[in-house]
Amino acid sequence: MIGWIIGISIAVVVLWIILTYNALVRVRNQVVNAWAQIDVQLKRRTDLIPNLIESVKGYMKHEKSVLTEVTKARTQMMSAQTPTEKAEANNMLTGALKSLFAVSENYPDLKANQNFLQLQEELVGTENKVAYSRQHYNDMVMRYNTKLEVFPTNLFAGALKFEKRDSFEAADADKEPVKVQF
Repeated sequence: MIGWIIGISIAVVVLWIILTYNALVRVRNQVVNAWAQIDVQLKRRTDLIPNLIESVKGYMKHEKSVLTEVTKARTQMMSAQTPTEKAEANNMLTGALKSLFAVSENYPDLKANQNFLQLQEELVGTENKVAYSRQHYNDMVMRYNTKLEVFPTNLFAGALKFEKRDSFEAADADKEPVKVQF
């Protein structure tokens, strides 16, 4: 009888470890997939930028520094590897694009240019997709990290080589209140 109880207890523990491991793998894969979705949107955005720069070059002859900053930020975005590097590069690129669109306000002909308007609209749509993808990724990271920290999973997660992931954070400048002036 004691042999059966020990056997069943061992089977329950082994089954629990298997189920826990599989659940951790599932959630980790969801985090990887969510990151891939961000990557897709960031790639789409970096692909749109050369077209945007070409459409504004002729109008902004005196705004070389703005175009240089956008190009530099795009290059940094393309070379970023880790989520942290990509988040930093994304924030830099977002700032550069904000500058570009702010400067474009000084060029009425540019604002009326159909190419520019279409590219601007595509970038805005892509920014919305990036924001949604970031939110989804951060939700998956939170879920994954929580699974790693809760008892009794936390007893096995480290031993099974599961490590916490970082969220995709917004830039400090994006967290500041917007100043509206009339």
